[in-house]
Amino acid sequence: MQYDRTDARILEIVQKNNRLTSEIIGELAGLSATACQRRLKRLRSDGIIEADVSIVSAKAVGRPIQMLVLVSLERERADIIDRFKKAIRSSAEVVNGFYVTGDADFVLYITARTMEDYEQFTRRFFYENPDIKGFKTMVVMDRVKAGFAIPVEAPHED
Repeated sequence: MQYDRTDARILEIVQKNNRLTSEIIGELAGLSATACQRRLKRLRSDGIIEADVSIVSAKAVGRPIQMLVLVSLERERADIIDRFKKAIRSSAEVVNGFYVTGDADFVLYITARTMEDYEQFTRRFFYENPDIKGFKTMVVMDRVKAGFAIPVEAPHED
C-alpha cells in the first residue's frame, strides 16, 4: 500500500468531507477530475480508504446512552479471541470494538436507548458468554470529539 504526496493531499481532503465532487477534490489537490477519480479508485481498492461513512448523532437517532466497556476474557486463546471478535462484528449495539493490550482484552463503544436496554444487552452479550471473565462499563457524559480522521503525512521522497 503505497501513496504519494498528491494521494496524501486527497486523503486529507476526503477525511474532512467525502461528499466533495472529484472536480473540487482535484482542484484542491492540483489534479484533473479524471485523475482524481482514478486515484480515489486506487486508494479504495488498495484498502488505504477503508470506507466512506457519515457520522450519525447517537442522540438524534434515539440512542442517547453511550458507553465504553472494558472486557476481559477468561483465557487468551486464539479460538476464544476469534469467537469474541465475531460476536462484536455481529452486534448492532457495538459501534466500535478494539482488541487491546493492558488491563482489558477489548474496549467496546456501545450505544443504547435506555439503561434498561443496556442491562438486557449485558445479560445477552456478556453474562451468557462463558469466555468472558468480566467487564467494566464507563458511561459517556459528553462526546467531546467524533471522527475517524487520521493525520496523513506525505511520504518522504528520496
